[in-house]
Amino acid sequence: MDKRYEKLIACRDYVRARTDFVPKVALVLGSGLGGFAKELEVACEVGYAEIPGFPVSTVAGHAGKFIFGTLSGVNVVCMQGRVHYYEGYGIDDVVLPVRLMRALGAEILFLTNASGGVNRSFEAGDLMLITDHIAVFVPNPLIGPNIEELGVRFPDMSHIYDPALCDVIRSAAAAGGVALREGVYCQLTGPSYESPAEVRALAALGADAVGMSTAVEAIAANHCGLRVCGVSCVSNKAAGLSPTPLSHKEVQEAADKAAPLFTRLVRESIAAMGR
Repeated sequence: MDKRYEKLIACRDYVRARTDFVPKVALVLGSGLGGFAKELEVACEVGYAEIPGFPVSTVAGHAGKFIFGTLSGVNVVCMQGRVHYYEGYGIDDVVLPVRLMRALGAEILFLTNASGGVNRSFEAGDLMLITDHIAVFVPNPLIGPNIEELGVRFPDMSHIYDPALCDVIRSAAAAGGVALREGVYCQLTGPSYESPAEVRALAALGADAVGMSTAVEAIAANHCGLRVCGVSCVSNKAAGLSPTPLSHKEVQEAADKAAPLFTRLVRESIAAMGR
């Protein structure tokens, strides 16, 4: 058996010994967005550090735990904080949480993040529906021997972000009066922010927002059969588009400002996905 799959099964068995909760939706909360977890009627919490061999979040604002609970009658497992490639983890560990949530029964993956706005029309605090991504600047999580138990060797990526789920989010935004941008998200490795020249290059490639997570998770999720959707909170204009130096504090402050609209959008979207 593939050692990566053995590790996944060991993590699944540990969590299963703690709870028999079976989620329908897996929700990943990005930088500054962890407060959404308070919306859940909690059944169980499992810290990443409790799970043998599991990667642990080291970034401020990432609590580092799974929260199992219900939201509008829908069973949800929520990642309150993620792990990133720039923290020094191998790409297999970066996507392990997504694969674990699938192994626990999740059918839908709802990704969120904080990002820099590459599209010049975007402002700090905007919410963007992710309709596609660019992941060529980060290691593909499927490199190496294929894990046959998870998916096929060459998975199609024509519709990484499920069109029907995107429509659900659009409808929830319209019904809730939430202004929703749409665009292409690009993942870079970080942890340094992009240079102005890099931002200009990303714009030329068709990116609307840039960040340090999400795309590799979407690839791994698509590979193992999860339906994927995502919303990005634009926390700042990317380098060269604003005179303000970039900082993690700015990211968290913008996410805090957008939190009420973000909460409304995600809550209503998940409720609709459970119908």
